[in-house]
Amino acid sequence: MNLIGNIIWLLFGGLATALEYITAGLVLCLTIIGIPFGLQCFKMAVLMLFPFGREVKNSSQVVGCLSVPLNIIWIICAGFWIAITHLFFGILLAITIIGLPFAKQHFKLMHLSFMPFGKEII
Repeated sequence: MNLIGNIIWLLFGGLATALEYITAGLVLCLTIIGIPFGLQCFKMAVLMLFPFGREVKNSSQVVGCLSVPLNIIWIICAGFWIAITHLFFGILLAITIIGLPFAKQHFKLMHLSFMPFGKEII
């Protein structure tokens, strides 16, 4: 079931959005300051490609003292708007019965895109 969901997800926007995250990550990695943010874009691109069958959890590794300020910068610059977009599409898809599994994936992506530092994809 995860394979079918991932294929449908890729065909209806997952691939295009993952390419956007990869492009944003490459641009952010051009500067030393942007590298941590670019790595988070790559993390979201991987989840955007194949969201079915994966979980987003708090990292069990020591994250360090910089995760809180980096998450605050992320929220101010991009995270809030990305999370609102995933919330909108999740609610829109949750209205239909067929869209419920895809709404669940958008809510998972919303959780990651709001505060990506200190999270891992399993």
